[in-house]
Amino acid sequence: MKFSKIPLLGRVAIAIVLGIIIGQFAPIWFARIFATFNSLFGNFLSFIIPLIIIGLITPAIGELGQSAGRLLAITALIAYFSTLFSGFFTYFSCQAVYPSILTSGIDTGVLNAIDEVVIAPFFTIEMPPVMEVMTALILSFCVGLGITFLKGDVLQNAFQELKEIITLIIRAIIIPFLPLYIFGMFLAISISGQVYPVIMLFLKVVLVIFVLHILLLIIQFLTAGIISGRNPFKALRTMLPAYFTALGTSSSAATIPVTLECTLKNRISPNIASFTIPLCATIHLAGSTMKIVGFALAFQYFYGMPVDFVTYVGFIFMLGIIMIAAPGVPGGAIMAAIAIIQSFLGFNDQMIGLMITIYIAVDSFGTACNVTGDGAIAMIMDRIAGGEKSSETEKSVVEESIA
Repeated sequence: MKFSKIPLLGRVAIAIVLGIIIGQFAPIWFARIFATFNSLFGNFLSFIIPLIIIGLITPAIGELGQSAGRLLAITALIAYFSTLFSGFFTYFSCQAVYPSILTSGIDTGVLNAIDEVVIAPFFTIEMPPVMEVMTALILSFCVGLGITFLKGDVLQNAFQELKEIITLIIRAIIIPFLPLYIFGMFLAISISGQVYPVIMLFLKVVLVIFVLHILLLIIQFLTAGIISGRNPFKALRTMLPAYFTALGTSSSAATIPVTLECTLKNRISPNIASFTIPLCATIHLAGSTMKIVGFALAFQYFYGMPVDFVTYVGFIFMLGIIMIAAPGVPGGAIMAAIAIIQSFLGFNDQMIGLMITIYIAVDSFGTACNVTGDGAIAMIMDRIAGGEKSSETEKSVVEESIA
């Protein structure tokens, strides 16, 4: 099998393992080759981040505004509230757990030791961004909101094409080269002699996030069950095929047919289901938000950085908006969130690289949480819209169209 045909998660796993093994005996000149690549790739990321913000956020805001309707507005608000709840639920849960599990026998400032091993690149090329991150964010909101009041579509179409270009860059350049970037990072970590502590820290954090994402789904369906008057656990069980499909695809968009089919089996009105599920696949990323907040908080512990709740309030509110614009490709959410992770939390290039690594390592679980939670939102929307339980005939017609 060609390396490019291996799923992204598999390529990342291979890159980590090879980086750890080769770093045990690799000469410095060999490490400098990958240090050079990482320097160039990191500079390119810094250059492209403002363009990612403008290319993704501006058309997303404009499109939502231009197609605004009562059901769309309500669905978007519920999705945003769900994302905010996920962010704050993760923050408080991790703050309660991390101090005991991340400081037990392991120095949480251990990753700072990696910086002591200087592996200089052979050369570097400066790639200054066209604007600051915050400038790009403000510009995106101003233009996006302005588009919503325009009657024409010229500007919206132009930004939509820019979005396609940015998505292509993410899919064809950034994502394919990420394993090589990750290999270079773990090569440096291995040379620094800090591999074991780093891996142990990663495993503990991943375990916490896994437990939290199960709890989040239970809370989402309990809430939806109370509002809709349906059995939440039966509804959650019905959505499990969508959950496991998302584990395999790591894509909310690719899982839409299965998510829609499961939603219909929960006796949601076909009209509501066919409207809510595709929309939420784009704007409802509660699972992705959970991973980003949980991992960001963990890295602040890893590097011995102070954690400020007020900073996280702004970070989570902004992250909820950023998630609406995240492209539907594996790792797309973390790529869209890099800007605010840097601007709000002050992460450096090494921390961003490690954030991307651990995020992609469990990307499918976040996607599974996203799409399964879409079923809970569909239950709430069905209740709000006054939808009646669909007949078997109606369901069969929609299911045949899915097939």
